[in-house]
Amino acid sequence: MRTFAALGMAVGAWFSAETTAQAMVRIDIDLTTQRMHVTSGSGAEYEWPISSGRPGHATPRGNFRPRRMYLMVHSAKYDNAPMPHSIFFAGAYAIHGTAAVGRLGRVASHGCVRLAPQNAAILYQMVLREGAAIHIGGSIMAENPHRAGHRLAALQRKRFQENALGYAPTERLRTLKQWVRNPVAHD
Repeated sequence: MRTFAALGMAVGAWFSAETTAQAMVRIDIDLTTQRMHVTSGSGAEYEWPISSGRPGHATPRGNFRPRRMYLMVHSAKYDNAPMPHSIFFAGAYAIHGTAAVGRLGRVASHGCVRLAPQNAAILYQMVLREGAAIHIGGSIMAENPHRAGHRLAALQRKRFQENALGYAPTERLRTLKQWVRNPVAHD
């Protein structure tokens, strides 16, 4: 009789675990299109624009689970920037709300995934209730090959200029006070 009771409890636990797994929120982030698709276990679906990491500050790609969640946290690394409704998924990387809603739909962050504040609040509550599976894929360079080429060329130009400045001769510039005293002098 005890064997049947134990077997019944095990089967019940398995079915409840199966139900919990199906009720999980699925978050699919496409870095190419700068969009997030959210599907709740309850059937709700959302599609939102995001901002992910710009070149040099890549957003991690792969499959993740929420590690920590905060209603409000401030970035110690980036000038105490507010990060409302933060869902941390890999180290210091999080999905969170932003006040820079005008930049949504294109790369702009230091690696986090930014959302409009109201969308971040909705997502936060859903994940708090149901848990989440997060998938991040795509590439910021693949979104538009023409634009990506310009972006890459600009990055290369910037690196060249930074390196070139290291070899530029140092020329002493005259101050305004020196120029006022003698505007035609060449020091």
